[in-house]
Amino acid sequence: MKLATVEQMQALERAAEAAGRPPSALMEEAGLAVAQEAWMAMGVIADRAVLVLVGPGNNGGDGLVAARHLSDFGAKVSVYLLKSRPEDDPNYRQVLERDIPIGQIEDDPDLVGLREALEGAECVVDALLGTGRARPIEGPLAAMLDALRERQAQGGRNAPLVVAVDLPTGVDADTGAADRHAVRADLTVALGVAKAGLYQLPGADLCGTVQVVDIGLPPQDVRWLPYETIENAWVRERLPDRPKGANKGTFGRILVCSGSSRYVGAPRLAAAGAYRAGGGLVTIACPATIVSAVAAGLTEATYLPLPEDDGVIAGEAATVVRREAAAYDVLLVGPGLGQGAGPSRLVRELLLSPPPDDPRAVVADADALNALAREPRWWEKFDLPCVLTPHPGELARLAGLSVAEVQADRVGVAVRCSRLWEQVVVLKGAYTVVATPDGRAAVSPFANPALASAGTGDVLAGVIAGLIGQGLEPFEAAACGVYLHAKAAEEVCAEQGDAGMLASDLLGALPRAIQSIRDAASRKAAPRIDPLEMFLRQQ
Repeated sequence: MKLATVEQMQALERAAEAAGRPPSALMEEAGLAVAQEAWMAMGVIADRAVLVLVGPGNNGGDGLVAARHLSDFGAKVSVYLLKSRPEDDPNYRQVLERDIPIGQIEDDPDLVGLREALEGAECVVDALLGTGRARPIEGPLAAMLDALRERQAQGGRNAPLVVAVDLPTGVDADTGAADRHAVRADLTVALGVAKAGLYQLPGADLCGTVQVVDIGLPPQDVRWLPYETIENAWVRERLPDRPKGANKGTFGRILVCSGSSRYVGAPRLAAAGAYRAGGGLVTIACPATIVSAVAAGLTEATYLPLPEDDGVIAGEAATVVRREAAAYDVLLVGPGLGQGAGPSRLVRELLLSPPPDDPRAVVADADALNALAREPRWWEKFDLPCVLTPHPGELARLAGLSVAEVQADRVGVAVRCSRLWEQVVVLKGAYTVVATPDGRAAVSPFANPALASAGTGDVLAGVIAGLIGQGLEPFEAAACGVYLHAKAAEEVCAEQGDAGMLASDLLGALPRAIQSIRDAASRKAAPRIDPLEMFLRQQ
């Protein structure tokens, strides 16, 4: 599913106008779609009370169109205006012609009328601001939103269904930042394209179910939008083939440089992740003294014991790894290395001065990222195609930002860093972002608190390495790996809940997640019923 920023959406609207679809036509399509989606969400529309909150701009115009159609469908509609609409506004005029009750805050300073309308409403359509918010919300708009929030809080199970037009008022369309007065919607009807902020927190927590509707934007222009969510079908098209005549070399050779006496589990989790993603042969390069402990949990791997110093890989181990690396398709470096002088030297020699016969790609995770962050302008010394897999704190160190700056605009920051560094960046967390140097970004549709436990990142790094080993390009491997990792977590949570999941629980679920994605091709979803068609059939 494509995602758009405000700037990209404005460009799409200009392209639509150039193609003969003026703003009035887009507004008509948008309002009709909102009315239909509200009807579908309510189930029965006849004689049910719907309140449409209308702002001064185009979002308010969409709301007026929706109010008119809901009235035509048989709902008991009322409209409440944040500001007076011009008398020559055709959509406002059509609402007046239908004798739809209209209130406005200018005539209701104490909000008595608004609270009465909210009390009787079974559905509230939020058509106040849309993508137009630029300043903190205050004054009458803040008062209106607070009144709606009070109604939601007091209503319990009888609270009205809240349908947001394009995005909930107060949510930033680009970053997902939310004003303190923003109201939680049950359903957000995204017009033409879902906005990027709907898949970043806290906006993602306020939008409810997101339903994208067609409003007549040029499909050829929508197709080229650089941001999108990662979907089942997208992953299925890219999953590596599994030919019957394959051998372990067919599915890639992965070298995992990982581990220390303090982090014995990291190499096992990373290597097992590569295997469970379909990798053919995995070798673990780790301190010699922990080989037996790691091998006890993963007998399928081969091992490259490395010289060590006080439980961590020694700097001279880089020579051993470099000598072996040419025999492998992908190198994963970082999980559980520790941050001493030895691991730092290892990372520098493996990543910043690679020989010409190194693997075709690298996955850099965890302590490898911390080592890079200590190297001034490290990206200028980086020649290998690489997938960097930082969590927000690691990305902040790599980019010289604060964690707050990273989290305030996850998609934008990931894309800018990827462009600067000329590497694929996987910004982990809720709605993980995978960014590419050419400006594209793929956003995970999942946010699962069960993944907030130690070791899950090691598994993800291994999955990505395993997919690269099977021939996927770094961006596709990263995006598919992020999706499979989260899909496996969803499966585990469905069985045992979202608390107490161990990183190792993901390993057995990964092959099942892969198979479920492959099997989905043979399952057809039930057709979606068009509520307008249903209405006409009933007449």
